[in-house]
Amino acid sequence: MRPREVCKKIYHYVRHDLKEIAFPSSLPDPPNIKKRRKLTLREKFLVFKEACRLYGASWTRDIGPELRPHAYKNKNKVESSNGNKTEEKEPSVIEDLAVAARGGMETLRPALQRVYMTRASAYRDALRSFIQGYQEGIQQVMDEKKEQSVPPQGDDGRKI
Repeated sequence: MRPREVCKKIYHYVRHDLKEIAFPSSLPDPPNIKKRRKLTLREKFLVFKEACRLYGASWTRDIGPELRPHAYKNKNKVESSNGNKTEEKEPSVIEDLAVAARGGMETLRPALQRVYMTRASAYRDALRSFIQGYQEGIQQVMDEKKEQSVPPQGDDGRKI
């Protein structure tokens, strides 16, 4: 190849292909997605300020209703209207794993074992109930076949 062709191919590669490799273009949005309006400079500042506050607070303690009062207002109103529930509910599996992950591998391993054991017991119980129901269904079919195959005893087939 001549040097001019080589330079042309290098130029084309840098201009088109390398740009796509370094900064790939994303797929277009589906037609049902509505575009959001752009935030103003003040709204961007407020979002940044709130994010920094929550990030800083997450280093010291869990993010709860005292750090996100707006997110918990509706839940508190619903709970107070349902008879003032003051009892503590058990943390969800995700919350439990998140707390264990912060503690490191020593605390994460037992939490994961608990999750796997509960899943395994749930699968085992579901399989047992399925097998029991399947056996009951087979027993019903067998009983129906026995009833159909046995002729009635009181009628000997003669007419008077």
